[in-house]
Amino acid sequence: MKTMETNQIYNENCLDTMAKMPDEFVDLTVTSPPYDNLRTYGNSLDCSDKWGDHLWKLIIKELYRVTKQGGLVVWVAGDGVIKGSETGTSFRQALWALECGFNLHDTMIYQKNSYPFPMSTRYYQVFEYMFVLSRGKPLTVNLLKQEGVWKQKNKQSATTRNTDGTTARLKYETGKDFRTKDNIWKFNTGYMRSSKDKDSFKHPAIFPEQLAHDHIISWSNEYDLVYDPFMGSGTTAKMAILTNRNYVGSEINEKYVQIAQTRIDSVGVLL
Repeated sequence: MKTMETNQIYNENCLDTMAKMPDEFVDLTVTSPPYDNLRTYGNSLDCSDKWGDHLWKLIIKELYRVTKQGGLVVWVAGDGVIKGSETGTSFRQALWALECGFNLHDTMIYQKNSYPFPMSTRYYQVFEYMFVLSRGKPLTVNLLKQEGVWKQKNKQSATTRNTDGTTARLKYETGKDFRTKDNIWKFNTGYMRSSKDKDSFKHPAIFPEQLAHDHIISWSNEYDLVYDPFMGSGTTAKMAILTNRNYVGSEINEKYVQIAQTRIDSVGVLL
């Protein structure tokens, strides 16, 4: 029987960490892998040797093994531009996850509310994909709400189109002011906007704390185990603690582990 300590970050390759995990160990993974050699992450990453297709295929396959039946993986990914073409790596990763057995439960968009990178021949790039992968039917779904665009009154209705082309009338609930959120999530990004922790910005590529928080709330319950195979500055672990979840992280760069541990220590321990 494989065993491992939880609520800590392992300073190692995530494949080594997952090798310690028994089958169906993790409730939820929230992570953002390296993007097409866009950054070297303190010289801990050389895509030609360490982050090619062979590696992310192994990682996704292993994530399937350690994810519980009904558990999910949130895979936040983008694409580089090489020789004038977007790589499409994010799509290939999602399709490979399907081959490994995952369901593509939702394809979501993370829209950045920040100054975009200028491009001379393309529109400004302001989003990344958030692929929500499930092992079977999701066991936990706590969909977040947003204020409705409209407030229906008595007897108001609309129509929807059936598969045969006919229409059917829909009736809205009286006074329903909130509805399930859209799957395009917009977050403030940039210095002191993605996080209020100055230490977090010692890492070159953090994602917003609210992004990790909202996915953790959506796809897990208190005391569940949340994993991040690319822990980086520790955002997933911090948000897991603040939402009363357990966590495990993998991070190959010792400097980043220290940054993450500082942030974790600042918010205490699991209640």
